Parts: sequence; structure tokens; C-alpha cells
Amino acid sequence: MNIIQILIIYYSAMNLIGLWLMKSDKVRAVRKQRRIPEKRLFTIAALGGAAGCWLGMRMFRHKTKHRSFIIGIPLLVLINVLCIYGLYTWVL
Repeated sequence: MNIIQILIIYYSAMNLIGLWLMKSDKVRAVRKQRRIPEKRLFTIAALGGAAGCWLGMRMFRHKTKHRSFIIGIPLLVLINVLCIYGLYTWVL
């Protein structure tokens, strides 16, 4: 397994985790249960799961009224893309 395959697996896993966390937090909000801390959602997004978090925001209509999420998650998507591009060009 080469570094490119490892990066693909890593970013795929982080985005699936981000999507799952958004869904899970939305379900918990509806059921009035203990919520996932926003800090954790942003941490996953910053570590490569921003696209999954953004997709979760749209799919589940979750955190769409929070300015920090409206601005922060798309910004983290951009940062994630730049990091992926940087890693890709560094590796090749």
C-alpha cells in the first residue's frame, strides 16, 4: 500500500466520521439527548472530515443557523482541499 492509498483511506474515513457525527448529533437534538460538543465536530472537520460535516449539515439540516458552522465548515473544506493538494504534490 503506497502513501496515496493511505491518504485516500484516511480522508474517506474522516469524512464518513464527520457525516456520521452530524447525523448522530441531529438525532440526539431531536430526542433531547446529550449532544456531541461543537469542538469535537470542528476537530473532526479540521482533521480532514470537513466535506463529510458539510454534507451532513446539508442532508440533515443541522447546524445551518450557527454562523460558526456556516462560515467555518466551508472554510475547513477549502483548507482540507489545499492540504490534500499539498500532500499530493509533495509525495509525487
